[in-house]
Amino acid sequence: MFENLSYLTLQEYWWFLVAVLAGMFVLMTFVQGGQTLLHTLGKTESERDVIVNSLGRKWELGFTSLVMFGGALFAAFPLFYAVSFGGAYFVWMAILFCFILQAVAYEYRKKPNNLYGARTYEFFMFINGSLGIILIGIAIGTLFTGGNFIVNDMNLSRWTEPTYGLEAVLNSFNVAFGLMLFFLARILASLYFINNINEETIVTRAKTSLKRSTALFLIAFLYVAVNLLVMKGYAYDPVTKAVFVEEGKYLHNFLDMPLVLVVFLAGVLLLLSGIYVTLFKESRKGIWFSGTGTVLTVIALFLILGFNNTVFYPSLSDLQSSLTIENSSGSKYTLVAMSYVSLMVPFVLAYIAAVWRAMDSKKITIKEVEDDPHHY
Repeated sequence: MFENLSYLTLQEYWWFLVAVLAGMFVLMTFVQGGQTLLHTLGKTESERDVIVNSLGRKWELGFTSLVMFGGALFAAFPLFYAVSFGGAYFVWMAILFCFILQAVAYEYRKKPNNLYGARTYEFFMFINGSLGIILIGIAIGTLFTGGNFIVNDMNLSRWTEPTYGLEAVLNSFNVAFGLMLFFLARILASLYFINNINEETIVTRAKTSLKRSTALFLIAFLYVAVNLLVMKGYAYDPVTKAVFVEEGKYLHNFLDMPLVLVVFLAGVLLLLSGIYVTLFKESRKGIWFSGTGTVLTVIALFLILGFNNTVFYPSLSDLQSSLTIENSSGSKYTLVAMSYVSLMVPFVLAYIAAVWRAMDSKKITIKEVEDDPHHY
C-alpha cells in the first residue's frame, strides 16, 4: 500500500502526522498551564491537593505526547532533528530540564518526610509550566523565523552562533509565539478545571483566571497572526530545490490551500466558542470545544509551514542550507516501513480516549483526595 506512494507523498503524509501530534501536545499543555495556576486557584493546602491530583491524572499523557512529537520528527525528518537538537543545544536542554523538574515534582511532592517540603516541588511545577512552555513556543517560532546553522554536502551541520539557540529569545515574533502558547495553556487549564473539579470555589476562581488569560492570549495571538500574514517566508523551487525568499509566503499558502485556511478558521472559532460558552452560558464543557479548536489550529499552522514548497526551518547563515520536508526526511524505505507502524496510531488514541473517559467518569473533590493515601 504505502510502497506504491511517491516519495513526496510519503514525506507529506509524515509531515501531516507530525502536525497532528503537535496539535495533541499543545492540547495537553493544559497540564503545564494548570501548574502555573496552582496558587492562584488553590488558596488552601486541600484545594492545591485537588488541583495537583486533577492534573496528576493527565500529566504523563502530556509528557508522552511530547515524546511522540519529538520521536516522529526524529524518525521521519532526522536532518531537522540533528540540526535543531544538536545546534540549538541550550534551548532544548533547558526545555528538557524543565520537564525533568515536572516528573520529580509529581513523584515527590507528597512523599512522607519530604525533605524540601511541598512548596519546593510546587515551584518546580511552576517552572515547567511557565519557562518550559514559553521556551517550546520560542523553539516553534524559529521554524518560521529561522536558525543560525549551516549544512554541508555530507549533511553535517554546525551552528554559527556561540549562544547555540538562545539568540532566539531576542526575536519578538518568537517571544510572542512563546507567550501565546503560555496563555493558551492557562486557558485550557481553566477550562479543564471547570470541567473536572467539583469544588465551586476553585471553579469560580478558574472563570476569573480564564478572563485574564483570554485577554492576554488574544494580544499575543493577534500579534503572531498579523505577522504571519505579512512576514516574508522561505520557499523552494520544486525542480531545482533552490531556496528563495518570498514575501507573504504564509498568506499565499493559506490562499493556495483553502482547505487548510478553513481548518485554521474553524479551529480559532472553536477555541473562542469554548471560552464563550463557559463564561456566558455557564457550560462546563468548554474544554472540548477549545481543545478541538486548539488541535485544528496547530495542524493548520504546521501545514502552511511544511506544504506548498515551503521551507520549514530556514537557515539565517546560509539560505541554501534551509530545511524542507524533501531534503530533511529519511529514505523512502524508512518512511514506508514507519507508515505501516503509523496505522496503530488511531488505536492508541482510542485507548487514551477510553482511559481518559474512565478517569473522568466522576469529578474530583477535596474529600476524594483526602481519602486517597497515595495522592500526589
